[in-house]
Amino acid sequence: MGVKLSTESIRFLTLFESLTGASVKDCIVEDDRVIFVVKKGDMGLAIGKGGINIEKAKELIGKKIEVVEHSDDAVEFITNIFKPIRVTAKLIEKDGKKVAVVSVNPQYKGLVIGKGGKNINKAKELVRRHHDIEDIVVK
Repeated sequence: MGVKLSTESIRFLTLFESLTGASVKDCIVEDDRVIFVVKKGDMGLAIGKGGINIEKAKELIGKKIEVVEHSDDAVEFITNIFKPIRVTAKLIEKDGKKVAVVSVNPQYKGLVIGKGGKNINKAKELVRRHHDIEDIVVK
C-alpha cells in the first residue's frame, strides 16, 4: 500500500527532514496546515528542543504544522494521531471493511472530531493511507 504524494508534499517533506533530521513517512498538505507522519522514535527530533523545529517549519512553510508518530500497529497509530488527547481504539470488521472504534472522555469528544470534522477527517485519511482502515467511529 503506497502513499501518493503531491509535488508540494514532497517539497515540504524534504524541507522538514533536512530541518529536523526526522524521517518523514507521509505528508498531507491542507489549506491551513501540513501534517507530517514521522518514523516511530523520531517524534523528539521532529519537534526539537522546546518546539524549535516546529516553529522553524511553520515559518518556512507558512502553515500550521502537525506531527504524528507512525506505528505499524494500527491501534497505536490511531492513539498517536489524537495525542495529547487520550483515546482508546479497537478495530472491528464491518461489512467486510476494517473500521476503528475510538472511545474518548465525553468532554474531549469535540476536540477529537474538531471544528467541522477537521480532526476526525485527518485521522480517517491517515489510517486509510497507512493501515487500510475504511472509517473511524467516535464513541
